[in-house]
Amino acid sequence: MKTIKIEKLGEEELRRRGVHDWPVWTCGISRFDWHYDTSEECYILEGRVIVETDRGSVEIGRGDFVTFPQGLSCVWDIKEPVRKHYNFP
Repeated sequence: MKTIKIEKLGEEELRRRGVHDWPVWTCGISRFDWHYDTSEECYILEGRVIVETDRGSVEIGRGDFVTFPQGLSCVWDIKEPVRKHYNFP
């Protein structure tokens, strides 16, 4: 089962994981298909996105720490421009 995991992490945990040293990705309001060939962790700095999967939709936004599993196919519907730190563990 390919499910998206959304967490709220405190600043101490973000520092412990080195999140603020990860690269930053940005994208304006748009809608596109995406497939995860590998798992991805990301921390949303700004924006709002609805991620649509075959199991339903989830909304992610500022302050969310999100893990996308390998093999997930989805649609990113970016409602507000996004800035996120990202990592491929």
